Amino acid sequence: MQHVDKWFGDLHVLDDINLDVEVGEVVVVIGPSGSGKSTLCRCINRLEPIQQGTILVDGQPLPVEGKALARLRADIGMVFQSFNLFAHKTVLENITLGPVKVRRLSRPDADERARSLLDRVGISSQADKYPAELSGGQQQRAAIARALAMEPKVMLFDEPTSALDPEMIKEVLDVMIDLAGSGTTMIVVTHEMGFAKGAARRVVFMDEGAIVETASPERFFSDPETDRAQSFLSKILAH
Repeated sequence: MQHVDKWFGDLHVLDDINLDVEVGEVVVVIGPSGSGKSTLCRCINRLEPIQQGTILVDGQPLPVEGKALARLRADIGMVFQSFNLFAHKTVLENITLGPVKVRRLSRPDADERARSLLDRVGISSQADKYPAELSGGQQQRAAIARALAMEPKVMLFDEPTSALDPEMIKEVLDVMIDLAGSGTTMIVVTHEMGFAKGAARRVVFMDEGAIVETASPERFFSDPETDRAQSFLSKILAH
């Protein structure tokens, strides 16, 4: 991301964002509510257009629309706060849809990939159930498997645990920690500071639409440079 700006009306939600993410890197984006974290995520796969600047994925600029954009989106996995699974399709059908329609995988190959991924995220026994029959944690793990089935170049996570009950958060974070350890390129917007400390290679702190500070987790949590980061951490780590 180079000099990226975005407005919603008069609201400057992304203010001159410059961010490079290396292949295999895990970047965790944190900050107060309304700081632009989710918008940053949504701009990377053009769910939200930007007004200024450039975003490149694997050296390629983001296409504006059409088939080129669809192809690029296939390279960017996205896991949302609210799962976004197709309610009328089984878990297996949710996961095979993209590989068959977009990647042109054969049905048997797509099924094999899907079952392998369901096994990886720990819900292989849920393949033939519908999303409504799963717990929130299981639905989110199915959503992660669905994104991985496209073999994306980068995975975006937009507050993937914020809609979950506390006991389900760990099961989703465990899957994400496994992904982080396996070399998946990840950009994770989250309030889970334990994940940021344990799995991130880099922490990006945002406030009021701008990147205020970027540091390793060790340095950010022990010795943040900016007053805004110190104030944020003092509030969230006090309890």
